[in-house]
Amino acid sequence: MTKRTKLSEFKHFNKLANEWWSESGKYKILHKIKPIRIKYILNHIGSKNIKNLKILDLGCGGGLVCESLAKLGCNVTGIDFVENNIKAAKLHALQNNLKINYYTQDIDDLYLKQKYDLIILFEVLEHIDNWNTTLFKIKKFLKKGGLIILSTINRNIVSNILAIKFAENILRWVPKNTHDYNKLITPEELEKVLIKEDFSILDFSGLVFNPLDRKWRISKNIKLVNYFCTAKLN
Repeated sequence: MTKRTKLSEFKHFNKLANEWWSESGKYKILHKIKPIRIKYILNHIGSKNIKNLKILDLGCGGGLVCESLAKLGCNVTGIDFVENNIKAAKLHALQNNLKINYYTQDIDDLYLKQKYDLIILFEVLEHIDNWNTTLFKIKKFLKKGGLIILSTINRNIVSNILAIKFAENILRWVPKNTHDYNKLITPEELEKVLIKEDFSILDFSGLVFNPLDRKWRISKNIKLVNYFCTAKLN
């Protein structure tokens, strides 16, 4: 089975661009886990004054994480390769009187004039053909000692069943065909590449769903499906 191409990834997300801010729409799961994502970020920026942080959100979609961070006083830049995603993000920020820098750019061909204290990649790497090369390219936009915080999906039999077969095809938590199993990334693979690119791993944490209370939580178990990673550029 071949991996999905960049063009097919673009078509998939372009078709869903008007769904970003519907809490009961195709991206409702992202609205549910947004508080956890923000909490994870805040827990790992250390003693840095968040209101002074320059943050780059790569693959920002419609701006869900960008807006939460902007409301905390951060200087936020959001980038996505789907123009309609950026249009949706700009419109929603305007409606909420938020100042966020949004640009339509390809993550593998970025043009930016500054470096950032924090780069975020949430559910992005598993949609990129050569994600290890992408990490090499984007680290030049990170200040020395800066952080990269990302989330992605492990590649194993559990994720194949839960993240694809159940989440997409049965539970409809995420739109069908969002993920390609062949492009998923194990924590070991990610750690190896980050260390090669001169990052120090600060944290790996899992993101798990409890079916009893139907809530998402941070977990020490990174072997199941979704996981976070925080690393510092040396």
